[in-house]
Amino acid sequence: MSADTGRAWFPGLNAVRALGATSVVGTHVGFQTGRSAYGPFSASIARLDCGVALFFVLTGFLLFRPYAAAAVTGQGAPPRVRTYLRHRALRILPAYWLVVAVCMVLLPALGHNGFWSDLLHHLTLTQIYGLGIQHSGLTQNWSLCVEVAFYLLLPLLARVLLVRGGGRVAWIGLALLGLASAVWNPYLNASGVLDVRIAGQWLPSFLDWFVAGMALALAQVQLAAGHRGGWLPRLEELAASPAGCWAAAVAVFAIATSPVAGPTTIRAVVDVPTTSSVLLKNLLYLLIAVLVVLPLVLGRQDEGRARQLVGSRPMQLLGEISYGIFLWHLAILEGVMRLTGTPLFHGSWLLILALTMGLTIPVAWASYRFVERPLMRWRPRPVAVPRPRASADHTTASPVRQSA
Repeated sequence: MSADTGRAWFPGLNAVRALGATSVVGTHVGFQTGRSAYGPFSASIARLDCGVALFFVLTGFLLFRPYAAAAVTGQGAPPRVRTYLRHRALRILPAYWLVVAVCMVLLPALGHNGFWSDLLHHLTLTQIYGLGIQHSGLTQNWSLCVEVAFYLLLPLLARVLLVRGGGRVAWIGLALLGLASAVWNPYLNASGVLDVRIAGQWLPSFLDWFVAGMALALAQVQLAAGHRGGWLPRLEELAASPAGCWAAAVAVFAIATSPVAGPTTIRAVVDVPTTSSVLLKNLLYLLIAVLVVLPLVLGRQDEGRARQLVGSRPMQLLGEISYGIFLWHLAILEGVMRLTGTPLFHGSWLLILALTMGLTIPVAWASYRFVERPLMRWRPRPVAVPRPRASADHTTASPVRQSA
C-alpha cells in the first residue's frame, strides 16, 4: 500500500505542540522569577527551553512529509512553492503581527532603536540578524524568525534531497545537513569568527532539529509505502512502545539538567559554555524531541492507551491554541509581574506560572478562534486518509486533518 500524498492525521502531535508551548512558558517564567538560576529544580526549569526543539522537529516532519510522499510514491506532485508560501504566511503572520502591534504600543523597548525601525524589523522577522533589536513581550520570537528561514529554504532542500525519489541520496543528504548544523555553534564558540550570541540564533544552529523531523517524515512515508528493508522496521519497533520512548526522553532530559550540558541561560552570562557542552546540549535536546515525537508518527496511531490519551480532545484543544500561547505568553507574563508587584528575578515560579497560563489560554483561544482559524479556512480541504488494514499500512490513523 502506498503512502498518501494528502495531509495524514497524526492525532498525538497536537499534544506535542501543547507540551512545547507549556515548556516555553515555564522556562520564561523561570527566567523572570529567577528560579532557573537558584532554588529547587532550577536546572529542570531552565532546560524547559527544550520545548523549542519539539516545535522544530514537528515543523520539519509536517512540512517535509508532502514532498517525501510525492517523491517516494511517484503519486501526485509536491506542493507548489507559491501555494506553500501563501499557506505559511496565512498561518503565522496575521496573529504574529497583531501581537507585535499590541506589544509595541503597550510595552517598552529594550534597546535604543527608533520606534519605526523596531517595528519594521519585528514585522519582517529580521530582528535576530545582528540588529540588536528586541522588544518587551516579543523576545521569544527569535525562534519564529528561525522557523521562517526554514520555510523559505525547505522547497530548495526538498528538491535537492529528493532528486532520486527519496532513496539513499536523501538519507545521506539529511545526515550531512544534520552534521553541519550540529557543529555550527561549537565552531562559532571555538573560533570567534562570528558573535555566537547573534549567529547562534540563526537557522544553521538549529537546522539539525528540523532535519530530524524531516528524517522521521521520510521514514514514515517509506514504511507506509512498504519499504521494510534496512533499519526502518527496527525504528518502527521502537516506536511501538510510547511509554518506553517517553521514559527514555525523561532520562535524557535529566542528563541535560546536569553540568555536562553547560550553564543555564542566566548563568551563561558569567559561566561561558564550553565547545563540548554546546554540542552536547544541542544533541540532547534533539534526542529528547525525537523520542517524544517518534511514537506519534510511526506505528498504528489508533492503538495503545498512551496514544489515545495524548490524542484526547483536551490535548487537541490545547495543541490547537498552542501558537497563540507561544505568541502572547511573554506579554501577559510582563503584565502579571507588574500587577503582582513582583520584581525581576524574584517571586514564586508556581504562582506566576499559574497566573500567566490562566490568562494566556483564553487569549490564545480568542486568537485561534477569531484570527488563525478563519484564515486557515482559505486552505484547500484536506484529503481523507483511510484507516489502515492490519496487513497493510501501519502508519496512519483516522481520516481527519493535521495542520502544520
